[in-house]
Amino acid sequence: MIIVTVKENESIDKALKRFKKKFERTGILRRVRSRGYYEKPSVRKRTTKLKAIYRERMRSNAENA
Repeated sequence: MIIVTVKENESIDKALKRFKKKFERTGILRRVRSRGYYEKPSVRKRTTKLKAIYRERMRSNAENA
């Protein structure tokens, strides 16, 4: 469970922003989406490879630009 204590004189917006960061770092949403349907191991490997290739291309493009 993610707990964010609101500090004194802190706006709700800042507390919500901290909550969203914590939530994103835990990877809960990613796990829930991946468990939403069955994905064959071969398909999972292929998608991870494609994502890695995409990231490398973006990284190389950023270095060249």
